[in-house]
Amino acid sequence: MCNERQEQDPGKFRDQIRQGKWQKSTSGACPGYVQANLVILPREFALDFTIFCLRNPQPCPIIEILDPGNPIVQEAAPDADIRTDIPKYCIFKDSKLVEERTEITNLWRDDLVTYLIGCSYTFEEALVRGGVPVKNYLQQKDPGVYISSVMCRSAGVFWGPMVVTMRPIPGHLVARTVQITSRFPKAHGAPVHIGNGEPIGITHLEKVDFGEPPVIDRGDVPVFWGCGVTPQLAAMKSKVPFMITHKPCHMFITDIKIEEMAIS
Repeated sequence: MCNERQEQDPGKFRDQIRQGKWQKSTSGACPGYVQANLVILPREFALDFTIFCLRNPQPCPIIEILDPGNPIVQEAAPDADIRTDIPKYCIFKDSKLVEERTEITNLWRDDLVTYLIGCSYTFEEALVRGGVPVKNYLQQKDPGVYISSVMCRSAGVFWGPMVVTMRPIPGHLVARTVQITSRFPKAHGAPVHIGNGEPIGITHLEKVDFGEPPVIDRGDVPVFWGCGVTPQLAAMKSKVPFMITHKPCHMFITDIKIEEMAIS
């Protein structure tokens, strides 16, 4: 992905997206750069949604919030246009998915507030560099994504379960995995659960809600992280009349280098 993971400037990659030349998953795209989930909501819901994210920092780590009506990213990728620079968008009306698009220019309104939320794709490369073989990353596939039974802390109209990603990790590397991902709190940070998924309501790992079913080898341990699809699900359950998100696994590529996001 991203020219078979060769280094590429994120701005040039976003140009490809804007021109309709890249409309697939961004898993593994533009190595070394932070990826982000997208949520766009009417201004009247922005305060409640911001509080929801702050109360649930593992699945909903905020990278940037844009001013109402402003579609131009200010910090994460200056001058990027949030209306055109994501491979695929999902349009929701009254909590129902009504359309998928490759750009949203003619849907833009002055009251829309954009949220960029951290993505676990960011730490996958860090894990591989640290000696942890992340299968989906190495195979250029999307991780398994599941709706768990763990309920988020509610805020105003927003409530719902935590969505999680799962990556099978060799048992002897689980501790290293926790150590590495803990350095990236803006990309979901440390795992929310390790081992059998039944305690968090996930009984069949082959039955994903999004992404692709994982390949689990002997000696692998399921490791689960909070997922940025969580706020999308919360907005759907809250009956927000209008919302735009990225299609799962089709992220926004920022100009932030992964090492700039890591904490010591």
